[in-house]
Amino acid sequence: MDNLEYKGYYGSIEYSKSDGLLHGKALGMSKDLILYEGNTISELEDDFRGAIDDYIESCKEMGITPRKAYNGVLNIRIPSGIHCKIARYTESAGTSINAFIRDSIEKRLESLEKNF
Repeated sequence: MDNLEYKGYYGSIEYSKSDGLLHGKALGMSKDLILYEGNTISELEDDFRGAIDDYIESCKEMGITPRKAYNGVLNIRIPSGIHCKIARYTESAGTSINAFIRDSIEKRLESLEKNF
């Protein structure tokens, strides 16, 4: 599935049959809502870029740092037995749980991307 991308923000591309419009929202923004629309893909892309620029500018005017989508913080829930195994392994390997999980996810994604 294609997404829009601009200045590190990603946006969905959706179609409203009832309105005959393309629309979308910035992805990965759990606290801020950034919406855009257009009659054509070109208009949708322009409105997306404008919405991102407006968001960044309004944050600047309010003196706050714009939030970034997918900021790198991810909370996961796993069974305690797996948590324990990871902790024991990482302790003996002299690494952190975070590094172990990050490396494991990176390897899995590389494997998936080869078949994608």
